[in-house]
Amino acid sequence: MGFPGGRHAKRILLEVVGWTLVLAGIAALVLPGPGLLMLFAGLVVLSQQYEWAERRLEPVERMAKRAAAEGVETWFRVALSTLGGLAILAFGALWIVDPDAPGWWPLRESWWLVGGPATGVTLVLSGFIALGLLGYSIWKYRLKGDPVP
Repeated sequence: MGFPGGRHAKRILLEVVGWTLVLAGIAALVLPGPGLLMLFAGLVVLSQQYEWAERRLEPVERMAKRAAAEGVETWFRVALSTLGGLAILAFGALWIVDPDAPGWWPLRESWWLVGGPATGVTLVLSGFIALGLLGYSIWKYRLKGDPVP
């Protein structure tokens, strides 16, 4: 049995998912989130359709693994990364609770916690992903001792 809607629908779905992951990965390179991982995932999806994406898989995977290994190179880095992940979770919880703007807030009240609970949910998800990847990196590169790519 084929893909519902045929091969054209499958191609459109792969394009949308692949490019969404690539764009989100690029954004997450500067914003909180696993940028290289999302970029790699997007290239994996796009590589089913495009040769250029397949050629870029290995270098992006190597950079992602190297960044993961370097991120847990010292316990100081691990501690900072853990604090960062917990901070993202805390900010997400604040956005989900969505309290009124405090008296010290100098801008318009509508600019307090822009995006509301939806933004909080994405922050919480990013925090859990970051902490999960941190745990995986600790296991792989510090405890198991895999070589750094």
